[in-house]
Amino acid sequence: MKTEQKVKSRSLGVSAGLIILACAIIAFLFFFLVCGADGNFDDKGHPIKGNVFGLLWQGGYVIPIVITLLLTVLSLSVERYFALNRASGKSKNTNFVVKVKQRLDANDIEGASKLCDEQKGSVANIVNAGLVRYRDVEGIPEASNSEKAELIQHEIDEATTLELPYLEKNLNIIAAISTLGTLMGLFGTVLGMIRSFQAMGNEGAPDSSALAVGISEALLNTALGIATGALAIIFYTYFSGRIQTMTNAVDEIGFAIGQAFVKNHGGLTK
Repeated sequence: MKTEQKVKSRSLGVSAGLIILACAIIAFLFFFLVCGADGNFDDKGHPIKGNVFGLLWQGGYVIPIVITLLLTVLSLSVERYFALNRASGKSKNTNFVVKVKQRLDANDIEGASKLCDEQKGSVANIVNAGLVRYRDVEGIPEASNSEKAELIQHEIDEATTLELPYLEKNLNIIAAISTLGTLMGLFGTVLGMIRSFQAMGNEGAPDSSALAVGISEALLNTALGIATGALAIIFYTYFSGRIQTMTNAVDEIGFAIGQAFVKNHGGLTK
């Protein structure tokens, strides 16, 4: 129950929807007020050479959408970085696992519980739930030691299930943007190419200015979309790896707790 309450309280806070909305507002204000400022263009309305803002404006109205996705990836990645740092605890999980296993081998359950209190974080919460169950099952005389070990493992599995939503929060959005960012970039590319072909299809000489704008729009959207998708993939892979490392640590300690119980209580018999 305590573990569930901790998870519920940590799940509260700024929602991903509000973050996306804030990023969209910033992106569109940046596009229209900064990129669309008159100082970015010459007398003919063309972007001043080397002016990045003017080039982004020339990319068309898909650009602020892609920028929204880019800002969302960066914002959620920063949020996940600090959240997973808190979830990891004060010291490295590998060191924590070694210390807890040493306490378990010495049948020092209280010492292992104190390590969890000092470590804090999701892994420590899950291990502590297993240790609490360890002490509880010792008072069940009608169950065999193997059944008691299963009860301990079940408690650890339940605690892991409660912690995982906190660890994986917003990762599904980052994963979606890894594809959506590239698709939006390609959408802007298609619009730019349509504009280019329209310029080439005019009677007489092609409109070179419109042709250049269309090609610029296509290339800018492609570049920004691919960059957004690539960043999303990198961050998603990094955070997924960290979560997997913590999950592996939980599995290792969970197995060690079960083994320690059987060892310290005379094998698998009653």
